Amino acid sequence: MANLLLLEDDPAIARTVVYALERDGFTVLHCLLLSDARRALQACRLDLLILDVGLPDGNGLDLCREMRAQHPTPILMLSARTEEIDRVLGLELGADDYVSKPFSPRELVARVKALLRRSAMTPERAHRAPGGFEVDLSGQRILLHGVPLALTRREFRLLGALLRGPGRIHSREQLLEAAWGDDNDSTDRTVDTHIKTLRAKLRQADPSLECIVTHRGMGYSIKLPPT
Repeated sequence: MANLLLLEDDPAIARTVVYALERDGFTVLHCLLLSDARRALQACRLDLLILDVGLPDGNGLDLCREMRAQHPTPILMLSARTEEIDRVLGLELGADDYVSKPFSPRELVARVKALLRRSAMTPERAHRAPGGFEVDLSGQRILLHGVPLALTRREFRLLGALLRGPGRIHSREQLLEAAWGDDNDSTDRTVDTHIKTLRAKLRQADPSLECIVTHRGMGYSIKLPPT
């Protein structure tokens, strides 16, 4: 089974989470501090991270940001904060899922399994799309003009779905299914938030590229110039 890292400073919550995950066969490395988690990430291979937000020596969102700049490892944020702005911030920084305390250990295990299932993709050869894009499914990355884009896992799936049907309008429901699967907590606004960050990353990679089109009340499409 997968190797997981749990960054949680509350010992009682940590014991509950570790017990629930290990009972399902996962190997769990528990860290109390942000500094310990950083050292663990350098020392061993991990398949998924569960990060608490508020920590004695920092913020789990900082580690989420750092990881997203280097790795596509699935990240689940764990926090007592329930305000929408905190959830949106975590998603914008690249978290794949967000669970608010208090939570059911069984639900947490189910979410971990769902994230790991979606992260396991069948290797396929890269294929080119119009507009200078190249989709590398085996590497779970998308290149623009030969340069890999710094995409989160959700952004990779969103852009991949749009590129599979250039010019076609994709409803928010279709994009939710493509990028979030059976995550019932995701909403239309979640899609809008990720489209916003995706546009910013594409603009950073190529300032002349404004290819994602909004269709009010309908969804999004991608309009690509000929190669």
